Amino acid sequence: MPGIVNNETLENHSLSKNILHQSNYSPQSVCEIHFSRRSPWKNRSFGSESDGSITDSEFYHIGGEQMRKEMEKGIKMDSRAKGKTPNAKPPIERKSDINNLLRKQNTTVTNRVIKPKSSPIGRSRSKSQDFKESTLDNPELGPFLLKQARDLILSGGNPQTALELSIQAMKMFEKSANGKPSLDLVMCLHVIAAIYCSLGHYNEAIPILERSIEIPVVGEGQQHAIAKFASHMQLGDTFAMLGQLENSIMCYTKGLEVQRMVLGVTDPRVGETCRYVAEANFQALRFDEAERLCQMALDIHGANGSPSSLEEAADRRLMGLICETNGNHEAALENLVLASIAMVSNGQEVEVASVDCSIGDTFLSLARYDEAILAYKKALAVFKTHKGGNHPAVGSVFVRLAELYNRTWKTKESKSYCENALKIYENPMSGVPSEQIASGFVNVAAIYESMNELEQALKLLHKALEIHNDAPGQQNTIAGIEAQMGVIYYVLGNQTESYNAFKNAVSKLRATGEKKSAFFGIVLNQMGLCCVQLCELNEAAKLFEEAKVVLEKEYGPYHPETLGVYSNLAGTYDAMGRANDAIDLMEYIVVVREEKLGTAHFDVVDEKRRLAELLKEAGRVRNRKTMSLENLLDVNTYL
Repeated sequence: MPGIVNNETLENHSLSKNILHQSNYSPQSVCEIHFSRRSPWKNRSFGSESDGSITDSEFYHIGGEQMRKEMEKGIKMDSRAKGKTPNAKPPIERKSDINNLLRKQNTTVTNRVIKPKSSPIGRSRSKSQDFKESTLDNPELGPFLLKQARDLILSGGNPQTALELSIQAMKMFEKSANGKPSLDLVMCLHVIAAIYCSLGHYNEAIPILERSIEIPVVGEGQQHAIAKFASHMQLGDTFAMLGQLENSIMCYTKGLEVQRMVLGVTDPRVGETCRYVAEANFQALRFDEAERLCQMALDIHGANGSPSSLEEAADRRLMGLICETNGNHEAALENLVLASIAMVSNGQEVEVASVDCSIGDTFLSLARYDEAILAYKKALAVFKTHKGGNHPAVGSVFVRLAELYNRTWKTKESKSYCENALKIYENPMSGVPSEQIASGFVNVAAIYESMNELEQALKLLHKALEIHNDAPGQQNTIAGIEAQMGVIYYVLGNQTESYNAFKNAVSKLRATGEKKSAFFGIVLNQMGLCCVQLCELNEAAKLFEEAKVVLEKEYGPYHPETLGVYSNLAGTYDAMGRANDAIDLMEYIVVVREEKLGTAHFDVVDEKRRLAELLKEAGRVRNRKTMSLENLLDVNTYL
């Protein structure tokens, strides 16, 4: 895996562009939404940000800005989602996000809307409930009520009152539509969903958005297609806030398909969405799909813009991170350098510093330590100048330098940089998202863990958990931290605490729909080992069997992680008295390892010894497989 990739890595990656800007788009439609995305896991051993797998990523997504040609009818459509992995805290504190959402709407009320002379709508919750049924039957009041809800939010009023007003507006739009597809109704549903999300009620927002997807009819024209696109993307952002990355990516993919159908496959705005969806796949550890989508974005922007455009620079920056994660360090370096050159030419000094950090990570992976230090220190100087010496971005560079010196066995220097980073994370400057601080603690904990200072690592992981405080949109992140704590407790010999930590992590991963991921399989395997130590063999066998199914699907039957689970399951079967099942598994393991490693490899010798003992106890002989000389001498391995 690459070097540490923290929240600064993708912080300004996606540009705020009009993905579906149509000059002739008129109807009242979708509002703007401003959300937070987060990274799935934050743990070093299990594919986390700590050791450079995935970190904070900021996603910007805009869809459907229309011209004001027919805006006297109502409110402008512009659906946007912004995500910060992987980590701005999504829930309740995001009142300003709704302000951004509603500020983008047309602030004028149409001339055809008749405002009651002494209407107290929006002043108090009780008065908003006092409309007479005859008044609610007036279809002209729908846009007016929605505007009142918007104004209430923008003025810092009660979001619950704004929600009630929006629901009243929805009922009016439903009556006015009379069963026909209504973009006014779609817009209203988007506003309601956004208010639910601002209140932290993400599950309530999901059915609202699902309904908004069903209303537009693509055959009715571009306006309907744009509304459907925006609905898919907003629903994807909502799923992402709940940590349901699989559902989120599914929605993004459907939205991209609609957009490609409307605008064509070479439109620059399609390129923006390709990169957006690529970032989501990158966060979900789907690197091949992320690379494919990012290459599509590169091809589109390369054909439509100049080589030094910010759009192409953003594409190359993401491609560099993907290549680095896939171990293609030379390609990563090439893309990152090209992104840096383009950003320099556009005066993006702070963004260049973030790219320099990624370049330093690549140099570190290539063991080009002096060049890595130069890249990190260059970024450090820029961050200190533009963000202040106590900003988490500065702390992230300290962590990188600590990791570098730790790899080069300079423990004293590494600890010094860890301490400098902790001074920043323990006394953060105001306005910094708490998730960045938690991520910093996790990254430093990973370095202390590699130094075998396990108690200090646990202390920092506990601090990270306290910051996240079981937030709804942070479940994958919390699961990663708990899994890492489980590993440390296991090494320390505290099997009970280890079991509890793994159990909590597994339950969160199941709840967020990550039970099909390789990470989930690895955590199950670790929890199974803990159960073996606690003599809970039946539970251990079930965990190993589930891990086996997951890893066979994700990695295949010949991958080292899968073979490791086979070995653990065979040992458990042996302890349970299921000798024949254990022998069958061990014979398979020995055959595969002989083919991949050769007969003289020490792992093969150890597995053959275990198999021989099992066969001897069962009074059986080994079923030998005929092997070619080429296989016998093969020492090529991916272990």
